[in-house]
Amino acid sequence: MSVATVASRYAKSLIELAEERKVVETVYQDMLLFRNTAKASRGLMLALKSPVVRHEKKLGILNAIFKDRVDPVSYAIFEIITRKNRSSILDEVAEAFVVQYNAYKGIQKATITTTIPLNADLRDRFNKIVADATGKTVELEERVDEKLIGGYILRVGDRQIDASLKSRLNELKLELTD
Repeated sequence: MSVATVASRYAKSLIELAEERKVVETVYQDMLLFRNTAKASRGLMLALKSPVVRHEKKLGILNAIFKDRVDPVSYAIFEIITRKNRSSILDEVAEAFVVQYNAYKGIQKATITTTIPLNADLRDRFNKIVADATGKTVELEERVDEKLIGGYILRVGDRQIDASLKSRLNELKLELTD
């Protein structure tokens, strides 16, 4: 079974348990904390992914870092996964939980890349475009890339609208070479 499938199943179980215990928001914050800590600490992930480090030692590491900082429901999933010798997928579980939380809350993530930072009017227009297309609440991530020359690239899930001058110039170049 693939890591993504296993992580998704653990995340689904965790969100159901959190919902049952009415701590979904707290567990969401805990998963963000774990994800950010894992990204920032290469040593932590190396230890969790190492087949040489015994699961008792991994539990000790998780205990020292997270026991007093996260909800018992969140820590319980860390313990269960580690005891089953699957601590190497904890970061994927946290990521899958965030994805499932967004679906649970009706949040659609979108990324807009422009040549300059967006002003409030443009931000509202892009939010409205995505909200109208998806029917969900929009969480817009903004990126600036001066290489676009002008225009924008809007990415929503696996769909992308590329209205940048750079891509138009590349298309024109291809047409002229043909």
